[in-house]
Amino acid sequence: MSEVAGRMAVQAGAHCLEMEQGGRGMLLGGVAGVAAAKVTVLGGGVAGINAARMAIGLEARVTVLDIDVARLYAIDQQFGASVDTVFSTRAAVEEHVLTSDLVIGAVLVPGAAAPKLITREMVAQMPRGSVIVDIAIDQGGCSETSKPTTHAAPTYVVDGVVHYCVTNMPGAVARTSTFALNNATLPFILAIANNGASKALIDDPHLRAGLNVHGGRVVHQSVAEAVGTPFTDPLEALQLG
Repeated sequence: MSEVAGRMAVQAGAHCLEMEQGGRGMLLGGVAGVAAAKVTVLGGGVAGINAARMAIGLEARVTVLDIDVARLYAIDQQFGASVDTVFSTRAAVEEHVLTSDLVIGAVLVPGAAAPKLITREMVAQMPRGSVIVDIAIDQGGCSETSKPTTHAAPTYVVDGVVHYCVTNMPGAVARTSTFALNNATLPFILAIANNGASKALIDDPHLRAGLNVHGGRVVHQSVAEAVGTPFTDPLEALQLG
């Protein structure tokens, strides 16, 4: 679903840049003699990579920020000169957010609230009519000015900056999202059906990584930290029953 959300973020952001939506009146890829829009993607995970892929396909100028150097290297190898990769520091985030036409928040900390990378002060200094699409809104959002919106009323404006903060973004393309989710989850469903939940979780570290609570114990480190409860190793909890 992160793949769908990442691709949708660029589609939604491009629409929000139109004048009627409160945007700067920019075509994401520009035209001959007119500069393309600058797109900054905060986070180089699945959603961020797919957002970058879409933005590159529309011929925008794309920068991806992340704190994982290995991930930045992989993105650089994948997209080459089509994207700039930048190690994420507070100074780097501020520099790129303040000079962007479209900022996509694709920061994900599994099981925990998203870090607030974009401050109110940054938003106030962004170009009028620029756009923030906060994919991380399902986990609280990565901008201090983000608040959940719906597909019926997807945007609002703060200090002249259009915010698109729809929760469950993939719900707008339900057919594509359903097939994508089915493809991703079917192997896990079959494993549980054939082996039982406990054995399937013990055998598959990827399935086990999605387990939050078992037998009354919190078995996800980030969730335990977020709610202030003791953490139990998931394998230990599963073996205890």
